[in-house]
Amino acid sequence: MRPRYSPEQISSIIRYAWEDRTTFEEIKERTGLTERQVIDVMRRELKPSSFRLWRKRVGGRITKHRHLLERHLKGPVQDE
Repeated sequence: MRPRYSPEQISSIIRYAWEDRTTFEEIKERTGLTERQVIDVMRRELKPSSFRLWRKRVGGRITKHRHLLERHLKGPVQDE
């Protein structure tokens, strides 16, 4: 059984998910939803074409995953 969300909660989840700089970890801190749950909400609430566009957009985006962003910001590790 999936949890029920108010229209305001759904709107917030969708807004966070579309924002480039809001990581899935931040979404979890704000809403309590895991990445998988966010994907499920997006799949359920968006039109199929919008969902596919969103998945393509966030699929390769390092800013949606904190650990990838941190690794990217550190840059390549150089030997001393």
